[in-house]
Amino acid sequence: MTPAAQIVETALRKGVLIATAESCTAGMISAAITDIAGSSAVFDRGFVTYSNAAKMDMTGVQPSTLASYGAVSQEVVREMAEGALKSSGAQIAVAVSGIAGPGGSEHKPEGRVCFALSCETQITKSETIDFGAIGRAQVRQATVNHALEMLLSGLSSFDDK
Repeated sequence: MTPAAQIVETALRKGVLIATAESCTAGMISAAITDIAGSSAVFDRGFVTYSNAAKMDMTGVQPSTLASYGAVSQEVVREMAEGALKSSGAQIAVAVSGIAGPGGSEHKPEGRVCFALSCETQITKSETIDFGAIGRAQVRQATVNHALEMLLSGLSSFDDK
């Protein structure tokens, strides 16, 4: 069973709704979940926040956070995940922002992705993974895979209905 299928099955069993806030993946996490039959019972919504304006408008990221840390930061993805949770009917939300490439800088290299998971049952968790300059498509797919694993792990903190 794929991670997305496991997420749908687990969220159904636990009665949990899911939201996403995606920058570098531009909806790929949402698509992976909604590719699964029955996902409409557990997927509330996805925010594609590719631009900084979208991050602020749709998920409530503070301009000061963007100015201080930049879009690819744990601080920003934490606000994205918490904002997605607050702006939806979901009980769990995952957020991602990264540099899929090509490009990057010395301080924020290609392949760096920040992740956050926010849910009603625990404090928001965030982390950064450097996938390396493995190619745009590969970074985006690795980001989807990791975000799905984070969601699955986060769902374990909910009780079955």
